[in-house]
Amino acid sequence: SINYNNSFRFDSPLNMPEMMDSYTWAKYMNEASVNSGAGIWFTDDKLEQIKKAQSDPTMQKMFKNGNNRWEVWDNTPLLPLGNTDWLKEQFGSNFSQEHTLSMTGGDDRMQYYLSANYLDRGGLLRHGDDNTQRYAFTGKVSAQLANWLRVTYNTRFTRTDFEMPGDLVNGTDEFYHNMCRYWPILPTKDPNGNWLPESYIGRLQNGGRAKNQTDRLSQQLSFVATPVKGLTLNAELNYRIITHFNHRDWQTTYGYDCDNNPFVDQNETTSVYEYTYKSNYFNPNLFAEYSRAFGDHNMKVMGGFQSEWFRQRNVTARQNGIMSGLPTLDTTTTKPSVGGSYNSWTTAGFFGRINYDFAGRYLFEANLRYDGSSRFLRDNRWNLFPSFSAGWNIAQESFWEPMAKYVNTLKLRASWGQLGNQNTDNWYPFYPTIGFSAQGSNWLVNGVKPNTASQPGLVSNTLTWEKSRTWEVGLDWGAFNNRLTGSFGYYQRKTFDMVGPAPELPVILGANPPRVNNLDMTSKGWDLQISWRDIIGEVSYGASFVLSDNQVVIDKYPNPSKNLGSYYKGAKLGDIWGYTTLGIAQSQEEMDAHLKKVDQSALGSGWTAGDIMYKDLDGDGKINGGEGTANKPGDKRIIGNSTPRYNFGLNLDAAWKGFDIKVFFQGTLKRDYAAGGPMFWGATGQGKWQALGMKYHSDYWREDNKGAYYPRVSWDGGRNTQTQTRYLQNAAYARLKNITIGYTLPKELTRKVYIENLRFFVSGENLLTITNFTEAGDPELIGAGYGGQIGKTYPLSKTFSFGLSVTF
Repeated sequence: SINYNNSFRFDSPLNMPEMMDSYTWAKYMNEASVNSGAGIWFTDDKLEQIKKAQSDPTMQKMFKNGNNRWEVWDNTPLLPLGNTDWLKEQFGSNFSQEHTLSMTGGDDRMQYYLSANYLDRGGLLRHGDDNTQRYAFTGKVSAQLANWLRVTYNTRFTRTDFEMPGDLVNGTDEFYHNMCRYWPILPTKDPNGNWLPESYIGRLQNGGRAKNQTDRLSQQLSFVATPVKGLTLNAELNYRIITHFNHRDWQTTYGYDCDNNPFVDQNETTSVYEYTYKSNYFNPNLFAEYSRAFGDHNMKVMGGFQSEWFRQRNVTARQNGIMSGLPTLDTTTTKPSVGGSYNSWTTAGFFGRINYDFAGRYLFEANLRYDGSSRFLRDNRWNLFPSFSAGWNIAQESFWEPMAKYVNTLKLRASWGQLGNQNTDNWYPFYPTIGFSAQGSNWLVNGVKPNTASQPGLVSNTLTWEKSRTWEVGLDWGAFNNRLTGSFGYYQRKTFDMVGPAPELPVILGANPPRVNNLDMTSKGWDLQISWRDIIGEVSYGASFVLSDNQVVIDKYPNPSKNLGSYYKGAKLGDIWGYTTLGIAQSQEEMDAHLKKVDQSALGSGWTAGDIMYKDLDGDGKINGGEGTANKPGDKRIIGNSTPRYNFGLNLDAAWKGFDIKVFFQGTLKRDYAAGGPMFWGATGQGKWQALGMKYHSDYWREDNKGAYYPRVSWDGGRNTQTQTRYLQNAAYARLKNITIGYTLPKELTRKVYIENLRFFVSGENLLTITNFTEAGDPELIGAGYGGQIGKTYPLSKTFSFGLSVTF
């Protein structure tokens, strides 16, 4: 059979916040300036000009300064009169397409599968294209060479080409950060029609390109032999090659003065950067299984060997002075800067397993692994990792027969096991490495700077595997002829010997102490899965719901003082420490009355109406963070936790006479988030050059808006922006991730034209979000922004797509 699938999709930014218009923004910033003691920024005449320019397209928007440049930042009377929503200007919709062609066939002795896929996906940038293209090929051949021997070969090749403006290679988050804080009074073009340098548009279009290409080739050759009854011999040989090329060039971009003469905007020195990386991964798995039944007793024994072999190498080169034409290292003029390295690691492991069940009612399994890693010294290289599990199939017991017509599957299970992790943040942390710098000295010897070397840092020779020990109990069930199925499991995982921060040692040591295995933590959680599937007449339908929860407690950490700036024993991962908010003072009298009871000077000065009033929790008459420790936190308390809890997924589907619909929701039911940064606070406490104004920031305290959400706006200080209960965000959300509606033509029609199956579909992604989270960001992207700030990141997409699937 031959199957062809295609889809065409249209993406647009999801939940893009709207910036204040230029006039509202100018008034907002005026108030922030006055409240910070800097005085009026925009005069009434300037405000009137800004307002008039919004409705008069013929009005001059930019003015010449004393340097014959169009004024942008400094001279207030000459500031421009634009009205630009920079986020809408820079991000827009895109078009994508994907095509897949597959073929299957064969007979009893040989089967094959071939598949090819092509994806062309555009990015969300309106200026300076960013796009991804992917080519993928998959092949599988399985042959029965003899009655006792089957061989299977799998191969998959994927090439991914990703391209974007070179100015974004340091991270689109930084670009997004700048777009958020750009003033709306800046137009996109100067009066001569040139892109304004501050708009980023010229840089995106002409400042160079970043091109990444990644090839991934994965292959597997497997043999399954059954020489005698009950014995199965397996051999799997897995091999993967990854090749990555990264190119970036920096081109000079220009701005133009008032007489249309160019000047360098950025990258006065052009440059080319090339990076290539290749890795080889080989993974053989050899194991044998033997099963035997003795009446109601069933036994299976398995033993084998597994190894991993990883090698990688990389080369880096950079050279300045692009001459012309294609930007390559060969078309540059200066001496190149080059580098490169080789890295490798190897693991080996022996494993065994014993399975036993009695009449399908009592189940037992024992596993044992003995693993070694080249990344540790010989004395710490090998570790033994056992695990055990047991189950009781209650539904197979005779006493359950009266209930079997209602609950036909009921199994109680329990397990305990230990695993190891070698993937620490340093490949070979026990090797002291001498620092070396070619021509790195600050003096000359015979007219040449000599090479320099530096003393290696201290290392620990006790570093070994990180280990996790997990136990779990669970219950699986199926009822009403397995129309209702589900499972529930509760687990506890203790991770110990994690590589934590270096221990505190006396300064007389004279060097930084090494990191060691000194961090333990315990994770406790549960998982619930419930599904229902049934047919009523010609309608088939189903629903499945998944819900899970997890919390992590620190058991050991080298922070004996329990400093709140780090983890400490007894802390929960994600704890948020902050102040308790009494409210916003609605008058100076209210604030003065509050300050007679407590001293808030540790958090700032100049307290007035519109500022935050904090609660004195320790009763000392002062608002502060005490000694900054868990034992003496002053007036700070744990006000929330940022760990996502009660994560869920809900799938709904139905089909009727060729029509089908699938709906998928996902979300988090409990999560706290202490929002910060300009995207949340606007101009409050951010300083003139970081302050920004979104429409939702308009709800700030002032005499005519005393019931406001935000305190009074002021550039200076952090008096009002402390982590506190009032602005702790509820980051719980539910999102309609996907809805797909399809129709399959009747086979009696399609078979007339030799088509076995023909289905059309339309689909939508991220169409609905239910949340109380701040408009400043997306609850699904917490932690993804520039510097960890909320909202300053490449946005998610809202997607609409359509396509068809044809089987011949």
